[in-house]
Amino acid sequence: MAHSLSAQKRVRQNRKRRIINRSRKSNVKAQVKSFLTAVEKGDAEAAQKHFQIAQKKLAQTGSTGTMHKKTASRKISKLAKKLNTLKAKQS
Repeated sequence: MAHSLSAQKRVRQNRKRRIINRSRKSNVKAQVKSFLTAVEKGDAEAAQKHFQIAQKKLAQTGSTGTMHKKTASRKISKLAKKLNTLKAKQS
């Protein structure tokens, strides 16, 4: 248990940050999952739409420090590769 005022404040701040970070990560996972579902169905238009949303969420999460920037970039690249493969198969 924190005794000093500054330590108590730090505990409160950490609790708030944890909730915010969990929410952001959850949103990213949901967007990525919807993109992957569209890719599995083979719907390129829906996949493109979901990719843009997922890409935006990943970039935002990476810029805030919830996720490392390079981790977000790597995930975006992975999703883009799946989208390009889907588009190549359809043409």
